Amino acid sequence: MKLRSVLTALALVLGALFAPGFGALTTATDAHAVTKISHATATSKFSSSGITWSSSGNCSNRNVATCTSFDQLNLATAQGAQTLKSASGCALNITGGTETGHAGGTYSHWNGYKLDFSKYTCVGNYIKNTFTYIGVRGDGAPQWRSGAGNVYADEGNHWDVTFYNCGGC
Repeated sequence: MKLRSVLTALALVLGALFAPGFGALTTATDAHAVTKISHATATSKFSSSGITWSSSGNCSNRNVATCTSFDQLNLATAQGAQTLKSASGCALNITGGTETGHAGGTYSHWNGYKLDFSKYTCVGNYIKNTFTYIGVRGDGAPQWRSGAGNVYADEGNHWDVTFYNCGGC
């Protein structure tokens, strides 16, 4: 009976440590239900926070790779960008959203979890000096993880950011 109690307690502790969004050792492994927003809602949020956006095609069609679209963006992703802007005090320009043409996967641009940002010295210094370096991604991009668990990858000519949550909004 004593061994069973010890095993039960151990299972509870491990469950708390690895539960998504709760434990100290968590990583994002499962997609959770998310609230999707429209392009218009996202641009309104970004404008109100002083965040700009641009596209090489000067368009916002989700099905055109040269556009920058926010259709089907996760609300938490938009809020994460707003949190980054307010916490860093840096200029932010979004160059990639939910449009086609990015790598696939659960936590992808298409699924509303990622945004690409222009590389500015201010935001780069903020990321590197505030977040924890976690090594390089499979493609060689160095990465930093925020205290909230969001991941910032330096892809050379832009920041590729995966927002698992709003970053403390």
